[in-house]
Amino acid sequence: MRNTYLVTYDISNDLRLRRVHKTMLGYGDHLQYSVFECQLTPTDLVRCRHALSRVIHHKDDQVLFVDLGPAEGRGDRVITALGRPYAPVDAPCIVIDGTIVNRQNRTAKAKEERAARHAAGEE
Repeated sequence: MRNTYLVTYDISNDLRLRRVHKTMLGYGDHLQYSVFECQLTPTDLVRCRHALSRVIHHKDDQVLFVDLGPAEGRGDRVITALGRPYAPVDAPCIVIDGTIVNRQNRTAKAKEERAARHAAGEE
């Protein structure tokens, strides 16, 4: 039986932060900076915690696992936002002219667009 977890992390080192993010991509959906939604079996949860435990510095970093209950019967994911509207980061890959546009490309592009809007005074 799978439970839905909200996994958030606060990592004090950029290298470890990237490693934690990369690890979490294998376990759930990236919702926001340092926030993932994961549907995990008890075994998956142990594996995830073990993988993260090998990456983080236990005195300086923190990873929180918020158990939202059983994944089955929860209905559709409903996410509301204050401020900027919520936009899913993890969409399927898109192929344009034979080039795969993946999550990382879209995330980098979104960051560039936000920076440009901020520089233009729109944010």
